[in-house]
Parts: sequence; structure tokens; C-alpha cells
Amino acid sequence: MNPKVNFFFDESQQWHKEFEKLRTIALSTELVEDLKWGCPCYTYEGKNIFLIHGFKEYCALLFFKGALMKDPDQILIQQSKNVQAARQIRFTDADQINDLEDVLRNYMFEAVEIEESGAKVEMKKTKEFEMAEEFQNKLDQDPALQEAFKALTPGRQRAYLLHFSSAKQSKTREARIEKCIPQIMDGIGLND
Repeated sequence: MNPKVNFFFDESQQWHKEFEKLRTIALSTELVEDLKWGCPCYTYEGKNIFLIHGFKEYCALLFFKGALMKDPDQILIQQSKNVQAARQIRFTDADQINDLEDVLRNYMFEAVEIEESGAKVEMKKTKEFEMAEEFQNKLDQDPALQEAFKALTPGRQRAYLLHFSSAKQSKTREARIEKCIPQIMDGIGLND
């Protein structure tokens, strides 16, 4: 048990019982408890295995390499189509966690085995992400913008591509692109 993580459990109101139960199960695996991204994160030999987090509708275990897990109980969920590696197990009450305690522990151990094996999730290449037509037109019209975009790291490129393509209306996509052009030209990522 890591004292710097206690605040997460002590201050949680909505999912307090659920978080405490998940922590008890996680600590029974003898993984190292740490605090990352403001959430309890459980590591093995310095590698992130899973974390506990909560949302308005549910709390969850998030397995960093969940896409590689077998999931015999069909309980792993891909958060969105853009999440490549991580998978969640979601809960809306403590009884669900109690009913799945042994299953959850088995999933935790499997996640450690995957990490020990050195297996990696094959990530989509940046060029495989959807390019908003409006952004492609801007790149075609402005060689300097095209060069600036190419100079960004792949992660920064993907963040922009996802941000632009997630807008439903062309007008919104164009507005997002216009707003972000100065950042791209300055070599700054969307979330920097």
C-alpha cells in the first residue's frame, strides 16, 4: 500500500466502496502501487500493468495492454474506436466486483504475464488514421503547413487527426483546423 495513493481512496465519494474493493484485490497480487495520472496505478518491475479510475457512469480497471489479453469472460471493453492497446473492465456497483473477484485477479496475473513476455500491441501507423478532407485540402494548398505537420511527432500528428476528424460537421472541422494551424506551425502538439 502506497501512502501517496491514499488520497484517491479517501476523497472518492461516488465509487468509494468499489475503489476500496478493487484496491484490495490489486494489492493481493503483490504488484507495486503507485500514483500516475492522478489514479492508482499498479506496476510490475516498473512497467504499468493496470490502473483504477472512475467516471460519472462507472468505475473501471484499465489494463494497458488489454488488447493482448485472452478475455475468456468477455468483460474487457475498448473505450472508443481510437483506443488501440488499453481495455477496461467496468463496474457500477461493489457486488459486481465481489462476484468477479477471482476472475479479476486472474486477469491481473495474465496482464503481468503479457508484460513479462515482452509482447507489444501493434499500433496503427499515423498514415492509417482518418484524415479530414478539410485538413488534407489545407495541407495541399500550403506547403509550409504540410512541412510543419510532417515535422510533428507521430503522436502529435495523431492527436490533431483525431481532433479534426471527430467533428461531425465540416464547418466545425474547418474551425478546429484554423484554430490549430498556428500551433502546428510552431511545432506544438494539440495538448501541449
